[in-house]
Amino acid sequence: MVDHADPEDLAVHQPTSTGAERLRAQPDLIRGHRIGLITNYTAVMPDLSPTVDALRDAGVPITALFGPEHGVGGTVQAGESESATQDPDSGLPLYDTYRRSGRELDEVLRTSQVDALAVDLQDIGTRFYTYIWTMYDMLASAARLGLPFTILDRPNPISGQVAEGPLLEPPFASFVGRAPIPLRHGLTIGELARYLNATTVPAAAGRPADLTVITMHGWSRSHYFDNTGLPWVMPSVNIPTLDSALAYPGTGLFEGTNLSEGRGTTRPFELVGAPYVDARWAAALNERNLPGVRFRSVRFSPTFHKYAGETLRGVQLHVTDRSTFAPVRTGVSMLQTLRELYPEQFGWRAVNPEGTHPDFVDLLWGSDTLRHVIGDGMNPEELLLLAGSREPVAPALWAGTEILLYPGSSPTHP
Repeated sequence: MVDHADPEDLAVHQPTSTGAERLRAQPDLIRGHRIGLITNYTAVMPDLSPTVDALRDAGVPITALFGPEHGVGGTVQAGESESATQDPDSGLPLYDTYRRSGRELDEVLRTSQVDALAVDLQDIGTRFYTYIWTMYDMLASAARLGLPFTILDRPNPISGQVAEGPLLEPPFASFVGRAPIPLRHGLTIGELARYLNATTVPAAAGRPADLTVITMHGWSRSHYFDNTGLPWVMPSVNIPTLDSALAYPGTGLFEGTNLSEGRGTTRPFELVGAPYVDARWAAALNERNLPGVRFRSVRFSPTFHKYAGETLRGVQLHVTDRSTFAPVRTGVSMLQTLRELYPEQFGWRAVNPEGTHPDFVDLLWGSDTLRHVIGDGMNPEELLLLAGSREPVAPALWAGTEILLYPGSSPTHP
């Protein structure tokens, strides 16, 4: 079920109104007497007041909060969650969902005694960003337990016109990718929930969930976040800016390498470097004339994470035209150039030292193809074409109104 605005209203209403704003104005859009809200600090109203406060003031009976990676307050780094059992601001009981799924997550929901679930989280449009997989795991649990599930939709901050990168292959499923979707998926969290509920939730739960999406007013597929009129709240501790979010589908792959992806700096995922890099890397990348981006040779010193306290040499990405910038193709080109310039120093980061799990870059990419093509020094042109092609991504997957909820052309390659 979808509760959305009249198409004419969508075309003229500015700035964008989120699903949470619509629910505040019409509390009867949601069912349930004891509603659990899956959320964090990114869920705010236009005046920056927390969604949970605004909805409770409007009479929505929220009785529990469920937190994703980084926690409801966003106080911890990647791979962590907060340990509190009560939200200090609202006083509501707080349940940690990070890395919980299946029967364990079902038991968390039973313990909470909620009779319905809602989601208000700011996604950033990239498959290995974990908020969408918290949503998915909770959606599957809701299906198993028979709980109504409502998405309070928010914008895809890097627009809804572009899908880029390969589909995840099922053997490489993990919490940075549960299902076969493109690396840059081009959907809102509500649209993605509709797709997953129709495709993978029935296999995981035995049936689809009772899903409702409360859509936005005034959002078009061509809109980036800075077109919405909404306040930017950094979606997580290492995505401080819209530029970081735009680069992330490509430079997030560097989490699977022995280079710093800029964590511990003020420009994570825009700065990338290592002790062995020199000025040749920026020059070689600029010679490629990649669309919509230029590279500046930089030195930086991360305060934590990889190479903390060391001075590194690398590049900063400067997006010059986001309508043509292809972050996944850019990331692959960066990896290829590194392999060519520094074949002895460049390397991949394993999930665990024993090597009993796939290399982390395989989980991020969704298969081992990237690692084999780049790592073995093979010609990556076919891989680059795949990373920037229309097939097998958006048109076949997202076409039609069964998934897409907002005006504008379907996601395609830029």
